[in-house]
Amino acid sequence: MPSALPLEPPQRLVRTLASQHGHAGEELGRSGEEWLGELPSTLERMLEKWELVPDRVVSPGGRSSLVMLVHQADGAPAALKLLAPYVYGARERTEREGAALARWDGRGAVRLLRSDAAEGALLLERLHGEMSLRSLPEAKATLEAASAARRLWIPAEGDGGAVRGTDHLSTVAEHTAASCEFLRSPATPEEVRPLRDEALELRDALLRDPPEQVLLHGDFRQGAVLAADADRAPWLATGPDPLLGERTYDLARLVRDRLHDLVASPGAASATRRRLNKLADSLDVDRERLRGWSLYRAVESGVRHMSSGNREDGELLLEFAGWL
Repeated sequence: MPSALPLEPPQRLVRTLASQHGHAGEELGRSGEEWLGELPSTLERMLEKWELVPDRVVSPGGRSSLVMLVHQADGAPAALKLLAPYVYGARERTEREGAALARWDGRGAVRLLRSDAAEGALLLERLHGEMSLRSLPEAKATLEAASAARRLWIPAEGDGGAVRGTDHLSTVAEHTAASCEFLRSPATPEEVRPLRDEALELRDALLRDPPEQVLLHGDFRQGAVLAADADRAPWLATGPDPLLGERTYDLARLVRDRLHDLVASPGAASATRRRLNKLADSLDVDRERLRGWSLYRAVESGVRHMSSGNREDGELLLEFAGWL
C-alpha cells in the first residue's frame, strides 16, 4: 500500500513535539522525534490491520496526535487517531484515553470503536471536526459546554468500588503534584513568585477536603467539544486527558476560554469574574473552589509557556490569574 501520509505531518503537531525539548526534558523530545519518523509505517500498519480506507489527514489537527479520516470495511466513516508520546508515553496515553471513552460509551463523548495501546492507536466515530463550540457565540457556547461537561462526570466509585477500567487513572492530587514541583523550580521567574505562592497555597487547601471524586475530561474546553450527528447528540467531547477528581478542576480550563477576546473586551477583570460565577451557578459548584482551581491552572500554564519561550501567552495567562 502506498504511504497514506502527506510528505510532511501537520506543522502544529511537529512544533508541539519539538517544544518538548524546552519544557519536558530531552528524553521526551527525542521520543517525539522517533515517533514522527515512524509515523508513516505506523499509519500504514493500522490501516491494513483494521481494514481502513484513508480519506485525508486532518490539518491543522491537534498538538499531540495525528488524526486521519477513514472509512471502515463496511463503508462506515471513522477517524483513526495516533497518539504521540506527549507528557506520557503513547501507550499510556492510549490506555488512559481509551479507558475513559469506553466508560462513557458515547454518552457526552465521542464513541470508541477500537483501540491498540501498543501502536498508540484509537479508532473513533467521525465527528464534524471543523465545527467546535468555538464557532458559536460565547453565551451559547458556554451553555452547550456546561451541558456536555455534566454528562461526563460519572462517580469515580460505584457499588463495587472503583469504576471499571478507570482505577489506574491519576487523581487530581497526583497529577498536580508534578506541576507543583515545576512551579517551585527556578523555571518560575522571580516576579511571578508571589502569584505562584498563592496558587500553591490554594491547591493545598483545595485538596484537604475535596467534595467528590468523579471521572473528569482533564482538558475540557470549547475547542474539545465537536459537532456530531443530530440524531445522536448535537455536541460531543473529544481528546480527554482523563483524571479522577472534583468537577471544578475540569471547569477551570473552560473559565479562561477565548482569553484573547476576553482581554480585548472592556472591563476584562470584571467580565472574568462574572463568567466564573455564572458557570459555577449553572453547574451548582462552589464559586471559591472554581476560582481556586482556575487560578492554579492558569498560573501553571502561564509559567510553562514562559519557560518554553512563549512569553506573550505566558504573561497573558498570568494576567488572567491576577483578575481572579
